[in-house]
Amino acid sequence: MRQKRAKTYRKLMHLYSMSFGFRQPYQILVDSEMCQIAIDAKLDLIKQFSTVLQGNVKPMITQCCMHELYLQGKARQPAVDLAKTFERRKCNHREAIPGDECLSGVVGDTNKHRYVVATQSQSLRNGLRIIPAVPVIHINRAVMVLEPPSEATLKAKELTEEQSLRPSAPELATVPRDKPMPKKRKGPKGPNPLSVKKKKNSNPETSTRPSQKTKAESLDTSSSTAQLSGQKRKRDFQDDKCEEQSVGMTNAAQNIASTRTRKRHRKAPAVSPSSP
Repeated sequence: MRQKRAKTYRKLMHLYSMSFGFRQPYQILVDSEMCQIAIDAKLDLIKQFSTVLQGNVKPMITQCCMHELYLQGKARQPAVDLAKTFERRKCNHREAIPGDECLSGVVGDTNKHRYVVATQSQSLRNGLRIIPAVPVIHINRAVMVLEPPSEATLKAKELTEEQSLRPSAPELATVPRDKPMPKKRKGPKGPNPLSVKKKKNSNPETSTRPSQKTKAESLDTSSSTAQLSGQKRKRDFQDDKCEEQSVGMTNAAQNIASTRTRKRHRKAPAVSPSSP
């Protein structure tokens, strides 16, 4: 396989795995005609599937497709032997139906089990393009080809990407809801308040500025503190005066008492000596 083709196939399988959950080993539904062409072209189907899908594969075949190979006779015995090496997929059909109808019924409307279909039937390939996320493989001139994604697949991919970007229901429940913004009132707008002159008050008492009031209050508080300090000083001075007067009075009383005692001692008569 060429490098450019291998790169495109790798991108396609990356798309299917990331958007629709395809995982290895890839389950491949093979029809009877694909087994016959592989025997005629001497192709190793399992090896070719792994190189095209860029990973491990698990080929499968239904009971209805096996019944078609048995009807071909002994001439197609190598194709029957090749199909027997594949895993048998139950289609739940009591009576055998054509392989195209059987494969379309197994895939269903949504390809729930993520099958890759390998078929040579053109009608089946056209019908599978309507179903999203169904990779289709066919053989063209002894070369196995993986078809590009259909329009239904691309639309489903865009939807899954949009859903992944949106928050889920439990996430929305945890997010706090914002209050609706009030609608702006339409109509003529008022003048700019900065350009409008302020109204002058008629009462001069009420028109005093707050700065003047604060200055007056500060002056009153300073004068009251000064008066209190002056009164305290006066009281201290008076107390000192009273103490000095009391001390002077006590000193004077002591001096008077001492002088009186001295005079008494002077006035006392002298005792005459006794006669013999």
